[in-house]
Amino acid sequence: MAVDLINALMQTQALKIAPPGQVFWYTSGTVGPYYINTHYLYGGPEQAEDLLTFIDTDKEDRARFALALAQRTMDNFAQNEIYRAVVEQLVQRVRQEVGEDFDYISGGERRDWFFSPAVAAQLGKGHLLIYKDKSMVSCEGGEVREIEDLHGRRTVHIADLVTEASSYTRAWIPAIRDCGGQMVYAANVVDRAQGGLQAIEKEGVGAAALVRVDEALFASLLAAQRIDMAQRDLLVDYYRDPHAAMKTFIEAYPQFLRQALAASDERTTKRAQMLVEENPYQLDLAAIR
Repeated sequence: MAVDLINALMQTQALKIAPPGQVFWYTSGTVGPYYINTHYLYGGPEQAEDLLTFIDTDKEDRARFALALAQRTMDNFAQNEIYRAVVEQLVQRVRQEVGEDFDYISGGERRDWFFSPAVAAQLGKGHLLIYKDKSMVSCEGGEVREIEDLHGRRTVHIADLVTEASSYTRAWIPAIRDCGGQMVYAANVVDRAQGGLQAIEKEGVGAAALVRVDEALFASLLAAQRIDMAQRDLLVDYYRDPHAAMKTFIEAYPQFLRQALAASDERTTKRAQMLVEENPYQLDLAAIR
């Protein structure tokens, strides 16, 4: 059965839209009207966080980890309809754009690994796990080995999310190039429409995403009655100019900042204090507080 990815994002909480009159606090001390946790498409927050914990605790035992990760993701592929649909759409995109003329599916530490092993399995290709320090291991035919030479080998990269593509340009593409290989294509689940695909293409790598966070997505959410017009307008304003949109929001809803500073939740208070100290929106804080 076909799965609508926009509904899947909302159903699994991979995409969360702030309620009317509210925005979310980000770890940077800034705010915004939506959260994206693409890895929740694995099966929802609980299943996704369980896999992320496994990755964090076991990833350095590389031989055992790569095989166990492959098994876990394939078990989930068999059991979870939404996850299976996402993987199948990635597989279809790779087949359409690249065909079979490549050697590996690669994925970068950590969240790319939610999707890249299953895509590799469905395409019958080896899986290349790229660590943050640019070291790599391959998992192929039940065997895991350290990779130091990729001379002449071609890879297709699978990622959960692309924002500005800093991980691609800093780590994933150089790791493969430094070993003599070539990344020929990058298939992402979600594009935040902040220049990431263009940055990848500047590196000579084809790039695309299944879902783009843009005005068309917001229109679809409105049409599906997932959001109201006020939420849609804020999302559009944020898409066009995040800084100006959030400055306007806080000035219109000064109680939002006041309540955050007085919140019982330490994480919220800490982020609100960061905003006050760094004042990224150049607010008249005396008037707001």
